[in-house]
Amino acid sequence: MKDLSLETSTTRSPRALSLLKLLLLSSVGVFLFFVQVDLGGRSTILVDHLSGYLVREQRTLAVVFIVALMVYGALRPLLDGSWRRGWGVALFTAIKWLGLGLAGIHLANLTPEWANQKDMLPFLFERLALSVGVLIPIGALALTFLLGFGLLEIIGVLLQRVMRPLFRTPGHSALDAVASFVGSYSVGLLVTSKMYAQGKYSVRDAAIIATGFSTVSATFMVVVARTLGLMEHWGFYFWATLVVTFAVTTITAYLPPIAGIAHRDAAPEPADGQGRLARALDAGVARYESREPLTIMLWNNLLDGLRMSATVVSSILAVGFIGICLAKFTPVFEWIGLLLKPALMLADAMLGTTGASAASGAFASGLAEMFLPAILLKDAEFAVRMLAAIVSVSMVLFLSGCIPCILATGIPLRFSHLLIVWLLRTLLSIVLGAAVIALALSAGWLPTP
Repeated sequence: MKDLSLETSTTRSPRALSLLKLLLLSSVGVFLFFVQVDLGGRSTILVDHLSGYLVREQRTLAVVFIVALMVYGALRPLLDGSWRRGWGVALFTAIKWLGLGLAGIHLANLTPEWANQKDMLPFLFERLALSVGVLIPIGALALTFLLGFGLLEIIGVLLQRVMRPLFRTPGHSALDAVASFVGSYSVGLLVTSKMYAQGKYSVRDAAIIATGFSTVSATFMVVVARTLGLMEHWGFYFWATLVVTFAVTTITAYLPPIAGIAHRDAAPEPADGQGRLARALDAGVARYESREPLTIMLWNNLLDGLRMSATVVSSILAVGFIGICLAKFTPVFEWIGLLLKPALMLADAMLGTTGASAASGAFASGLAEMFLPAILLKDAEFAVRMLAAIVSVSMVLFLSGCIPCILATGIPLRFSHLLIVWLLRTLLSIVLGAAVIALALSAGWLPTP
């Protein structure tokens, strides 16, 4: 007779070893992104330390690298003919060329005096373009450990039970939601579009995921926090932003226009008799055991990061410059900001500040480019800076990136619907973000003014 205990032990040992390796490798990603390290008098995460070193100490190399990426990003749509696919692609091709031109003007010291102010083109290139362009590929490499070994699958299964009642999406969308938030909006929207095309999402499911979780990447959140002087409080900022973003998505999923979008009820998930934790661990182990070799994952993620940098850096320079000009020399964002005034006045009341409502135009500028509030409010009081950092990510939608990407997918969402969702998300993010910050201030988790 076989020794059943021995058979069970030998069967479970490889699974236990895979689970141990999964947790160890994933802990590297957690360490890289969430543990602050004090080096050279700066306390920040290692990803930020490395990118900061390259920008500060190897500036010439960083500039050459960024310009090469910008040239590639501008030439690629012309060489592969993709600029002919529609007005949106053609527009963003032109924007990339504008960004490349602005970089050339700055580096050649030909910037007109009115645009050479320290908070305009010099700031956009030196503090933003260089930082973002270097940080995204480094962050993409680090994300390999956070996303590539099964931790995401474990989290996804554990979150399945809350997805339908909270977000009105099927259980398997938990993985998509977490990937969309931790990764980048471009990667998240790619996953969402594929799920919709395969019939796994209804139109409403896809709309909720695309407009509710497809934020900028965790690496770009580092840039936002660094610009606003919040890296000392990175842990609070990241988790507060995640909570606010998910809470706002819960609310907007039950409000028009999303609530009225076409939907079909999904079939219930089959019960297999396993507990949720066991299924989560099985999903994580299955992902770990089916993974590609580490070198291939690192290489593919690096390529994704380089492509994203080539697209984002030029767009941020161009759209950011246009947005700053509109903010400085026109009342456009002040007009839009009037819609945000009531929520910002409530935020001031909760935080004991006066700067939020006075900066309604700066908050509204996030519609053009999510990074603009960080640029315009970098000298504001602490609580307002933290609120701007949270809101700029939680609002999700912005014209320089996420909105055109959504319109380019097969998900049938109207531009007018996206603008309404942006307004709702921004209003809710301001109120909920202020509430979270006020709680943290009263509990002593953040320094009081």
